[in-house]
Amino acid sequence: MSKIRVLMVCLGNICRSPMAHGVFEARVREQGLTGAIEVDSAGTAGYHIGAQADRRARQEARSRGYDLEHLRARRLEPEDFLEFDYILTMDDANFQNAERIRPENARAELLRFLDFAPHSGKTEVPDPYYGGDEGFAHVMDLVEMGADGLLNHIRARHGFPSRHTASLD
Repeated sequence: MSKIRVLMVCLGNICRSPMAHGVFEARVREQGLTGAIEVDSAGTAGYHIGAQADRRARQEARSRGYDLEHLRARRLEPEDFLEFDYILTMDDANFQNAERIRPENARAELLRFLDFAPHSGKTEVPDPYYGGDEGFAHVMDLVEMGADGLLNHIRARHGFPSRHTASLD
C-alpha cells in the first residue's frame, strides 16, 4: 500500500496549517503510522515562504506537547494536487483559492479540515494572526478535534488499524 499524503492549507502557512500539520503529525506518530501517512502544510499566499510558524502558534503547540520548530512556510502549488491524497483547507476563502489552482487531472481530494470535526459546530478554523493568544488556544482546540476525526477517517477508509487494535493481534 502506498503512503497516504495529507496537506494542510491556510493563507500564509504560519498559523493554522502548521498547527494542524504538527498536531496531525503527532497523532500519526502516536498511532505508529509514520511509515503509512505523510503530513505537510502550505499557504495559498506566498507572504512567508521559508519562515517558521508564528511564535504564538509555536508557543501554544509547545504548551500542549507538539513541536512546530521544524516547519517552514511554503506556497501551495498546482503540483501538490498530483502528489497528495488529501488537501485540507482551514476556511472557505482558502478552499476557493486552492480550487482556482487545482489542475483538471488532480488526484487529491480538496476538503475543509473541519469536515472531519462536525461535532465542533464550526466549518472554518478562524485565523488567529491579528488576535491575542486566546485565539491560538481556540484554533488548537479545533485543530485537535479535526486531527482526531481525520485520523479516524483515514484509518477506516484506507484500512489502517488503530494502535490499540493492532496490539491485540
